[in-house]
Amino acid sequence: MPELYIDGEWVAAAAGGRHDVVNPFDASVVTTVDDADETDVDRAVRAARRAFDSGVWSDAPTRHRADVLHRVHQLLLRDKEEIARSETLDTGKTLAEARVDVDDVANCFRYFAEIADKDGGRVLDIGPDVLSRVVHHPVGVCALIAPWNYPLLQASWKVAPALAAGNTFVLKPSETTPLTTLHMIRLIAEAGAPPGVANLVLGPGATVGAAMTSHPEVDLVSFTGGLDTGRRIMAAAADGVKTIALELGGKNPNIVFADADFDAALDYALDAAFLHSGQVCSAGSRLLVEDAIHDRFVAALADRASRIRLGDGLAEGTESGPLSSAEHRAKVEEYLEIGRAEGARVACGGRRPDDPELQRGFFLLPTVFADCDRSMRVVQEEIFGPVVTVERFHTEDEAVALANDTRYGLAGGLWTSEASRAQRVANRLRHGTVWINDFHPYVPQAEWGGFGRSGIGRELGPSGLHEYQESKHIYQNLAPAPSGWFKG
Repeated sequence: MPELYIDGEWVAAAAGGRHDVVNPFDASVVTTVDDADETDVDRAVRAARRAFDSGVWSDAPTRHRADVLHRVHQLLLRDKEEIARSETLDTGKTLAEARVDVDDVANCFRYFAEIADKDGGRVLDIGPDVLSRVVHHPVGVCALIAPWNYPLLQASWKVAPALAAGNTFVLKPSETTPLTTLHMIRLIAEAGAPPGVANLVLGPGATVGAAMTSHPEVDLVSFTGGLDTGRRIMAAAADGVKTIALELGGKNPNIVFADADFDAALDYALDAAFLHSGQVCSAGSRLLVEDAIHDRFVAALADRASRIRLGDGLAEGTESGPLSSAEHRAKVEEYLEIGRAEGARVACGGRRPDDPELQRGFFLLPTVFADCDRSMRVVQEEIFGPVVTVERFHTEDEAVALANDTRYGLAGGLWTSEASRAQRVANRLRHGTVWINDFHPYVPQAEWGGFGRSGIGRELGPSGLHEYQESKHIYQNLAPAPSGWFKG
């Protein structure tokens, strides 16, 4: 079956392009899919425009749109095992993590279904002869571009609120991880979304993504990915003065004070840095440890990291999988060389594994860089792999200064047993999400996004819905009479 979904039909790419989807565990080809081009993007965007302008979705009762999202939630749970397996084949992550992802995606659709009709606008008390209202309308046609590390989850953070608000969209997953997004679009169609409301194109960001962001009929662009690509999208969107929402990653600090629960902080430091082989925008890849426990903590961290079980995400007992592609592994390996050249000490890892079973896949050993400082590139730049840097601090003020010394500001964590310090430090951190004595949890009810170069706008929470809405003020004079302003 063709893999592009345009105007309610599954169609092949106009130019006949195809590309392989590769399993990063062993570099085997999972399947081949259509490769779209600018012609396909134009067809998809114009289908979304016709559907939006027709009012078939934008003018539908909010409760009807919510019912469709509720059905998507139920269908995702119905197909959970199939979707999770596809996510593991696509990304290399463990099946256990993929199952959690599907649950989170389903919960995202349910959340936006539940809040879709909760904000009917505001009535303003202007005076007895005036009816003044602020109402919300959908933005229009949305170009949604999702990343490769959490392809289904990140797509749902865009698709669910866009649909709840009454928009139509064209979605592009990463060309390397399209399988679960294909499944989600099938479920949206099964749930009853009219033709043209949801459209899917596949292919490289350089061509397909660029055509989406520059298309004159697109009203909003939402992108999750790297900083450099985000800059290019901003430039392309600026020409048409499009609404943009960008999540561009982070270099996220994880602060461990000496009074923290040592074992809990150690366990979560591993989770923060090495979940999904560190390919997480909010990864706690910059560890800051108070001097009094620094050496003991680094030794324990390196010991535990060296015992993480790498393998096939579908296999029982695997704790972490490969990197997403050979190209991405090569990029991370460049940072390993940069770190060594800068004087970082390799406490563990720093190379490919020796295990013969892992040689065909894109694996790197979990790596701990010790003796780091804020001047190093490996401390300041997002590596997006199984690499954590460790810095030493002596005072609370120094910890906060180090944690805020980043061009990003997506997320951060801190570990302490002192309640007043926990709140004090959390308030001083310039990051969009701050975890206290935890790392990585998010809930769809709370906004997600960052300060600084981590992006523009927020996903999830009420703000995540508002990203896909325009506000309109309607002012009605109930007792019109001549104004008498001009006397002639």
